[in-house]
Amino acid sequence: MFPRYLAILALILACAALPARAQDAAAPFDGDLQRLAEILGGLHYLRGICGANEGNKWRNEMQALIDAETPSGERRTRMIAGFNRGYNGFQQTYRSCTPAASVAIRRYIEEGSKISRDLTARYAN
Repeated sequence: MFPRYLAILALILACAALPARAQDAAAPFDGDLQRLAEILGGLHYLRGICGANEGNKWRNEMQALIDAETPSGERRTRMIAGFNRGYNGFQQTYRSCTPAASVAIRRYIEEGSKISRDLTARYAN
């Protein structure tokens, strides 16, 4: 599981190295960042109900992503909305940890890792 966290950290660092953009101009990777935000929101909820005892780990990862990317205006709003959409979507579906929730966790970690690797490979200096 450590490589997955490393991939997320690499994405955060890559985003920090990207050149500054106009305040609300969409970056070519905004769709991927929004999806990653949604995944982090889903993981924040699912890992909590599945007893991972990680506290705010996934919320903190989202905050680190926002801090690294420093979006403003509409971009920031979209990223936060993605996180909340991921959280709320699973909150409405799962009240306790089920085998399906465990599968969703595994798939989200895999997808988030892939997005992180792809973005890092494509946009990191």
